[in-house]
Amino acid sequence: MIVAFSVAPSGTGRADGSVHDAVAAAVRIVRESGLPHRTSSMFTEIEGEWDEVFAVVKAATEAVGAYGSRVSLVLKADIRPGYTGELDGKLERLERALSDED
Repeated sequence: MIVAFSVAPSGTGRADGSVHDAVAAAVRIVRESGLPHRTSSMFTEIEGEWDEVFAVVKAATEAVGAYGSRVSLVLKADIRPGYTGELDGKLERLERALSDED
């Protein structure tokens, strides 16, 4: 499965509204998990089995909780049993389809 998630604190008390320290704490947990992952400006994607992926998402969410009085978590999951390597595989198929159009 692939899970794309975004987690951020609110009620941080920061005048500039920045959440980069909290997001860094979450991304650090994802990186230390050893699972395939990718982080962009808006989401982090992580690939693995259900229990291991959601354990990482839970730990990342708890880490962000230390930075504010509330936490916002957005999740999207692609659940496709029997498939691995889809974090890159889906993009490779997309690029092939785009190059076939040329």
